[in-house]
Amino acid sequence: MRLDKYLKISRLIKRRTVAKEIADQGRISINGKVAKSSTDVATNDELEIRFGNKTVTVKVVKIVETTKKEESADMYEVLRETYAQDFREIGDEK
Repeated sequence: MRLDKYLKISRLIKRRTVAKEIADQGRISINGKVAKSSTDVATNDELEIRFGNKTVTVKVVKIVETTKKEESADMYEVLRETYAQDFREIGDEK
């Protein structure tokens, strides 16, 4: 599945156009490599998404074509959240 579509369906980013813009700006990496919006996402990939002062790292748990809002969080596991302004981390390091 394309990266921009995965981000929208999983609701990590609410709109596909916004996901595409962020990816094309080089603010998303998959397994340590900068990814474009058309990059394929696979199960067990590690995504790092940089939003302004916040960086979120998630592991892709499953990929589905459609999902309900309540079930979208089952598509990924948050590994860590880092805030640039004060360098604090939320979540456990794995």
